Amino acid sequence: MKKLLALLLALVMVFALCACGAPKADSKTEGKVFNIYAWNEEFKGFFEKYYTVPEGVTVNWVITPSDNGAYQQKLDEALLNQANAAADDKVDLFLAEADYILKYVNSDATQDITKLGVTDFSNTYAYTVQAATDPNGVVKGVSFQCCPSALIYRRSIAKDVLGVSEPDEVQAKLDSWDKFNAVAADAKAKGYYMTASFAETYRPFSNNCTSAWVDADNKLQFDPQIEAWIAQTEDFIKNDYTLTAGIWDQEKNDQMFKDGKTMCFFGPAWYFNFCMGNAQDPEKGCSGDWAICEGPAAHFWGGTWLLAPAGTDNASMVADIMNTFINNEDVCSKLVSEENQFSNNQKVNAKFAEDPNYGNAFLGGQNDVAVFSAMTSNIKWENHTIYDQLLNEGLQNNMQEFFKGEVDKDTALKNFFNYVNETYPTIVTP
Repeated sequence: MKKLLALLLALVMVFALCACGAPKADSKTEGKVFNIYAWNEEFKGFFEKYYTVPEGVTVNWVITPSDNGAYQQKLDEALLNQANAAADDKVDLFLAEADYILKYVNSDATQDITKLGVTDFSNTYAYTVQAATDPNGVVKGVSFQCCPSALIYRRSIAKDVLGVSEPDEVQAKLDSWDKFNAVAADAKAKGYYMTASFAETYRPFSNNCTSAWVDADNKLQFDPQIEAWIAQTEDFIKNDYTLTAGIWDQEKNDQMFKDGKTMCFFGPAWYFNFCMGNAQDPEKGCSGDWAICEGPAAHFWGGTWLLAPAGTDNASMVADIMNTFINNEDVCSKLVSEENQFSNNQKVNAKFAEDPNYGNAFLGGQNDVAVFSAMTSNIKWENHTIYDQLLNEGLQNNMQEFFKGEVDKDTALKNFFNYVNETYPTIVTP
């Protein structure tokens, strides 16, 4: 069924949905139920705090976790029924991640937001617009956040292992993979883990791939960066520099507590805001004992895009939401000051980056906006495919069995290829 839905979305959508952009609607004649599809409640929280819903409109959230493609499946079913759905059941706005955004941007399931009234991208970061633009140059959505990703480290552990704890000093000692790998041995000698998950360094490697997962002949290919990640992780597991826990597993999260023994994590602003709750626990946490620097490889991780589905009966509200979260300076400022986000508004970010009185308490007062602002020029949007989410997840899940010692390396890779064959039968595997 999943394969059939994916195929239908790719091949039939052009016939099922209107491909033309809708004119900006009069809000008085629009629908009274606004349906938003998402995979978690992060944006829901921001929306409910900072967006004023028009009088008489009910917002309905359809939230499905993204694990194993469940969110995409739920969304695909709704989009396939969009043309024939009752007005109150139509998808009005949906969210997408970097790993699969092209699947929707490059289809007729989405529409030109400039025709809805979203035309000012002057303050957004270029890659966020590029990611939401189809091959014909049509912009289909916006992101409310920019996601340069940093090395997030424990100051106290860095001081013990490296002899220094300030970001510039730590960066000098961890600005290459050779240095990072060497320090992992020093951390082990002191009783620490370098990272807390076998997958912790996956994004810094995968985000620097020079080739896509699938080539022009639809053949699966392993970029040298993916091979480097496997080699590093194999070494880290063998030498007890990291844990075999998954990226979201409780065993890893427990390492964020005050009594944790892990020095390094990797993530953007949304990560330490949305995923490091243990570190911020008032009793067992260690808020303030953290800092960020670029680390051994410039990269970004994730991001949430708001996409405009064709067939929505709430076009003006779609445009208003998008404009609010990229161009309303008050809202974007609150995302930074109250939510520890790195907004998708360069003017707002510059204001915080240049403010000598601004600092993030979680990071010991460090101005994270200044750090992230300096890293944005290193973000590259290239070598993405519509398959990225499930291929990235599938590789990590199958390699974890090898790293845990449950299967040998050849079997893990063979299992990954079988997973690819079952998930995407058109991809040619070795």
